[in-house]
Amino acid sequence: MSDIPACPICSMEHTYPDGDLYICPDCGHEWPQQATATEEARQVVRDVNGNVLENGDSVTVVKDLKVKGASIPLKQGTLIRNIRLIDGDAEHIEGHSDKIKDLVLKVCFLKKA
Repeated sequence: MSDIPACPICSMEHTYPDGDLYICPDCGHEWPQQATATEEARQVVRDVNGNVLENGDSVTVVKDLKVKGASIPLKQGTLIRNIRLIDGDAEHIEGHSDKIKDLVLKVCFLKKA
């Protein structure tokens, strides 16, 4: 078994080392062999279906949620626009809906819109 990682873009395992880089011949992606500390610290945030979430994405609530401090619940199907990821926390995002501002939501109740 080889210690060479699969391509982070296309997930193919035909990668090979070339100097200080790994190269994927399938998609042409090149990346450094030594990951920087910021890349190692960055966590991938995924929604309930396994889709990767990024800053600025829109998500939909998959079930009714009670919101602390609000008199109305967050209904299923509510769209949360322009989310912000929380550094070092792969389970929560920040955002707001049309009726409730400044929400912190668990990603297990969200799907990418």
